[in-house]
Amino acid sequence: MERKAVVLYSGGLDSTTCMAIAGKEGFTPYALSFSYGQRHAYELSVARQNATRIGAVEHMVVEFDLRLMGGSALTADIDVPKGGVGNDIPVTYVPARNTIFLSFAMGWAEVLGATDLFIGVNALDYSGYPDCRPEFIEAYEKMANLATKAGVEGERPFKIHAPLMTLSKADIIRRGVELGVDYGLTHSCYDPSPEGISCGQCDSCRLRLKGFAEAGLVDPLGYMVN
Repeated sequence: MERKAVVLYSGGLDSTTCMAIAGKEGFTPYALSFSYGQRHAYELSVARQNATRIGAVEHMVVEFDLRLMGGSALTADIDVPKGGVGNDIPVTYVPARNTIFLSFAMGWAEVLGATDLFIGVNALDYSGYPDCRPEFIEAYEKMANLATKAGVEGERPFKIHAPLMTLSKADIIRRGVELGVDYGLTHSCYDPSPEGISCGQCDSCRLRLKGFAEAGLVDPLGYMVN
């Protein structure tokens, strides 16, 4: 019997690895991406180009505009920080983003007859976002099983898989390489050039470069500053 799973897919390193893991675990991946007014919209073009190429049987892009609320360097006229990862929640945090993303994923999964969701959140090498923590995933999973017909009447409860949660960025990359992920087909930068060249200085670029260095590998992407 086919085991469908909705995979949140941004076109980035983590979500691409997550999709590969879903496939390895025997799930049929349905990729879900979002055009939400993000500054780094180049990631969406990467997602559109590569979703089926890396294993998704279907790719849905949901459009809405979080620029209406702003409040983040990714959705408002606020500079993306380039000074390194700090201890506070950074201005690149987008209010309620993963809560919204998972809501769409939950809805599509229910329509597909699926009860498995995959999300590439990480609580080790990350920027400190509150919606990337295990407590959030556990609470959301509980809510999903209270808020849906599938959760209340279905034979199987909703399960949110976060296979990268406790891995370092280097371990995520090593796992992806084992699974044959081509990281040249991914994009991570928060503030790329109009041509899509990564800045090399934002938190996302720094974490990615650090991960490749610690894994003893060379990042296939080019950077404005490296």
